Amino acid sequence: MSDIVLRRATEADVAAIVAMLADDPLGATREDLSEPLAKSYLTAFRAIDTDPNQFLAVAERDGAVIGTLQLTFTPGLSRKGALRGTIEAVRVAAQARGLGLGGQMIRWAVEECRRRGCVMVQLTSDASRKDAHRFYEGLGFTASHVGFKRAL
Repeated sequence: MSDIVLRRATEADVAAIVAMLADDPLGATREDLSEPLAKSYLTAFRAIDTDPNQFLAVAERDGAVIGTLQLTFTPGLSRKGALRGTIEAVRVAAQARGLGLGGQMIRWAVEECRRRGCVMVQLTSDASRKDAHRFYEGLGFTASHVGFKRAL
């Protein structure tokens, strides 16, 4: 997939990103694909885009957005004041799955974290996504922690 460009997302990409977020059993129950796109998506995009500790990325091929992920850079006091990178919301468009794009995107994200001085990169994956867990383990990630969430 050498013809892929990974770049910062723009507001024009938001609809394609939301479509990818909705294109799985979990996302289908959480996202709203009605048109026009809900204003909350654009509000969220603008908050992400103006925050220097956020990087919403898209993978593009031949002018079409076919992948996305979000990086968050979290400064902390632990580990001697280390910076951590967190990878979230990794999605590949249906027509591009199985071609190696996901691995390319994660390797790019890890290198971006390294470039920014992160001492580690972390991610979470829903407990039901067993295939994703094998995918991340194959890329060198370790299931080292148990995560908790609470809906508000």
